[in-house]
Amino acid sequence: MSEPETFKSSLPLVTRVAEQEEVVRVRMPRGKDGEILGIADQLLGASRIRVMCQDGKSRLGRIPGKLKKRMWIREGDLLVVKVWQFQDEKCDIKHRYTKTESTYMSRRGLIPKSINIF
Repeated sequence: MSEPETFKSSLPLVTRVAEQEEVVRVRMPRGKDGEILGIADQLLGASRIRVMCQDGKSRLGRIPGKLKKRMWIREGDLLVVKVWQFQDEKCDIKHRYTKTESTYMSRRGLIPKSINIF
């Protein structure tokens, strides 16, 4: 039996840290698309949820059909919602963060203080 070969990486080792842009490993709301953060307050049934948004308004959130079975939401979950342009009191739910992602974002200071419960 021959000994296994040791492979050297052709990539250089990085010794300096570039302080240009902070790397965030979770999906963040896209402000240009009208997405904001929110907390699920109350489950209303029929794929509707009462959401407390980061701008201080309480909105009726709707889970779109393609996400109904894929996204199970409980009260207190951190969400990304997209506010409707023609009805400000309603929104679509785009993403749900796990508890691990929520605590990571809270520790990094990425969640506004108005909805930070983590």
